[in-house]
Amino acid sequence: MDDIWRMTSHMDSVIGSYKTLTKIPSIVGGSLNKAGNRVMSRWDIRNLDKGKHTQYLMDYILDDNLEVVAQSSFAVDTTHELLTAVSPKDTFKAVIREEKDDKDPTKKKFFLEVWSSTTLKHSIDLTALDIHGDVYTDAEFGSLDWSSDETKIVYIAEKKMKKSEPYIKRKSVDDILTQPNWKAVPGKEHLYRDDWGEQLTGKIESVVVVCKLPEEAFTVLDFVPGGPGQVRFLADGESVVGVTWETKSLGRLGLIYCTNRPSFVFCISFTGIFKILSGENKAVRSPRVAPNGDLYWLQREAHGPHHTCHQLVRLAAEDYKNILDSEEEEIDEKLVQVVVDSVETEKEICNGLFYGIYCGSLPSKCFSSDSKRLIFSTQQQNEIRSYVVDVESRRILDISNNLKTPGSTTVLCVQSDVILATFSSLTTPGQLFVSKLSSLERDCNIEWVRVSTPSEVPSSVANAKVEYMALKQDTGARVSTFTAIYFGPDEGKVYPLVVWPHGGPHSAFSNSYSLEAALFNMIGFASVRINYRGSTGNGAANVRSLLGNIGKYDVEDCLLVLKTLKEQDRVLEDHCLLYGGSFGGYIAAHLAGRFSQLFRAMVLRNPVIDLATKSNYADNPDGCAVEAGWPFSEEGPLIEDKLLSLRRISPIVHAQNVLIPTALMLGLKDKRVPHYQGLEYARRLKANGVKVIVYIYDDNHSLSSLPVEMDNLLNGVDWLITHIKP
Repeated sequence: MDDIWRMTSHMDSVIGSYKTLTKIPSIVGGSLNKAGNRVMSRWDIRNLDKGKHTQYLMDYILDDNLEVVAQSSFAVDTTHELLTAVSPKDTFKAVIREEKDDKDPTKKKFFLEVWSSTTLKHSIDLTALDIHGDVYTDAEFGSLDWSSDETKIVYIAEKKMKKSEPYIKRKSVDDILTQPNWKAVPGKEHLYRDDWGEQLTGKIESVVVVCKLPEEAFTVLDFVPGGPGQVRFLADGESVVGVTWETKSLGRLGLIYCTNRPSFVFCISFTGIFKILSGENKAVRSPRVAPNGDLYWLQREAHGPHHTCHQLVRLAAEDYKNILDSEEEEIDEKLVQVVVDSVETEKEICNGLFYGIYCGSLPSKCFSSDSKRLIFSTQQQNEIRSYVVDVESRRILDISNNLKTPGSTTVLCVQSDVILATFSSLTTPGQLFVSKLSSLERDCNIEWVRVSTPSEVPSSVANAKVEYMALKQDTGARVSTFTAIYFGPDEGKVYPLVVWPHGGPHSAFSNSYSLEAALFNMIGFASVRINYRGSTGNGAANVRSLLGNIGKYDVEDCLLVLKTLKEQDRVLEDHCLLYGGSFGGYIAAHLAGRFSQLFRAMVLRNPVIDLATKSNYADNPDGCAVEAGWPFSEEGPLIEDKLLSLRRISPIVHAQNVLIPTALMLGLKDKRVPHYQGLEYARRLKANGVKVIVYIYDDNHSLSSLPVEMDNLLNGVDWLITHIKP
C-alpha cells in the first residue's frame, strides 16, 4: 500500500517532469563552411522508446549580416555517423560509420564513406579490409582529417594483432588446403594487455591510418611509439601531426579526464620520418595547424593532479620544417613559444580577469583567416567563457555571449572570420549564435546573432533563480576563496536543498544547462553546486591547494556554503540532502559520516569510499597518491604509513557514524572507481542499522547510457523525496 501511495503521490509527477526534459535537445557539435555562411549543427535528444540517444543534423544558411535566411526543412538522423569531416574546399564530406554485422548482430563493422554534394563517391568496408582493428572515435584519440588537396584522409584505429590459438589444436582438412601458409601465435589467446582505462576499454595499441582516395589505397603507420591519436595533416598534405602518450614508464593509465599523462606532439611523414616536436616532461593535447602553417597545442607539466591549468604554445612552420629536413630527432624546446601562459591566481586582460586555460581541447577550426588570432573557450569560475588571443601581442579579449544573461559560451568553429558558438545556462538550453571577428575592431563587446530557435523549457526552470556565491574561508590558508552556484525555484519560499559537490576533484560546475539540475528544480528542490578549493577555473594555485588536503578543504567548503545559506534563511534546518558522484560522492560520504545530523538523506553514484583499496585496482592509481600529497610510484616496497594515511582520509573510516538513509548507484564496468567500494560501504552502513538501497548497472563510471541514466536519476529523486517528508 505504501508503494502505491508513493507512486501516486510524487513519482507520477517526477516521471512526467523527466519525460518533459528529455524532449529538449542539446547541441553536441557544429561547423561552418569555408565561406562562413552555412552552419551545420549536430544535435542530440534522448529517445526513451529506443533506449538510446538519437543524433541529428540541422543546417542554416546565413546572409551577409549573419541572419538566417534558410534552414533544413527536417532534421536528418546521423546517429550512426561516428566521425565526420568536410574537406578544405567544401567539395566532399567524409564519414566514419558503424553498422551491425548482418551475419552476426553482436559484432560491428566500420565503413569509410565519402560524399559529394550529389552522390556517394566512396564506400569502403574497413572491417572487411582487415588491415586494422576498430576505428577510434572517442574524444581522446579519435580524429578524421583531410589533406589540403582533398585526396587523402587520416584517422586512428586499433592495431591489427596476430591471431592466436591453443598450443594443441586439430586443424580441419579444409583449413590445411585453403590456408596452407596461415600461421597463428600459439598460447597467446588469453594474454592480458593493458588498455587506456575508463570508457576506453579495448583500446590498447593505436596506429595512424592514411587513405589515398583516388586509388582507395591504405597505409598503416604503425611505427609511432606509445599511443598515437588526435592526428591531422600539416599544410603540405604529406605529413601528419598528432599526440602520442608515453607507455614505457607507467604503462597505460586511464586517460579520460586525465590531462596529466606524459605525452608528445609528433610529426610523421609518409616517407617514414618521425620527429618529436614538444619538450620533455610535458603532457600535451589538441594540436592545431593555422592557415599560415604554424602549429599550436595545449600543454602542462606531466604527472601531478589529473587536470590543471594549461599553456597555449606555438611552433612556427619554418621551425618544424627545418627539423623535418634535419637529422635531429627532437626539436629545440626554445623554439616552442608560449602564447598564453599558465595562470597562478588571476590575470588582468583588457576587459576583465582571466584565470587560465582548462579546456580539454581547442575548437577543430579556431583561427582567424590571417592566422593572427586564435579563439578558444575554457572554464572560468562559474562559467565557460570564450576568448580571442592575438598570437603576436598575447593580448586576450573576452568575447563571451553573456552581456544580457549570465551563462556559458563555447566556441565550436571559426571560418572566414565567422565564429560559431553555443550559449546556455541553468535556465536556458543550448542555442547557436554566430559573430564576426571584424566587429572587435569597432568595439570590445562582440556582436552575437542568434541562429537556432530556443527550445521551450518548463516555466519553473526558465524563471528559476541562479545566484553565484563567492566565498572565503577565514582559516589563514594560502588559498581561501572558492565559488558555488545556487539554483532553485524563484517563488519566495524556502525549499529542500540538495548539497551537490562536483566530481573530479579537479573539474568544476558551470552555469550551463543540466537536465539533472532542471529536474530537481521542477520537483521543488533547490540545489547548490559547489566549486570547492581544488576546482578548475580559479588559477593553478587553487587546483594545487587541494593536494594533501582532500577530506578537509572540500568538506570545509561545503559546510561554509551550507552555513551561509542558512544564515540567509535559504534552507530549512532539517531539509538538507546530499548528492554526489565519484569524488563528489567522496565528499558527500565524508559529510554524512562526520556531520550526519545536518542532512536527511544521501544519494551516491560510484563514490570514492576507500583510497587505500582504490589505488590497487582503479585505472588511475596515481590520483590517490597525488591527492593525498605525495608523488606516485609503484617501485620498491609498499610503505605501510602511506597505506594508513590513505585509509585515514577516506570516508570508510566514518561509516559507523552515518545516520541518514543512503542510496548507492554503481556501475559494474566502472574502471575509475571499482563498484565493490560502494558495496563494502553499503554492508557497513547496513550493519550499523542505516537504511540502504543499492542499484547495480551494467555500465561504466559515468552511468550515462540512457536506460541507466533514467533509472538511477529517477530512483535517486524518489529516494530523496521519500526521506525529506516529515
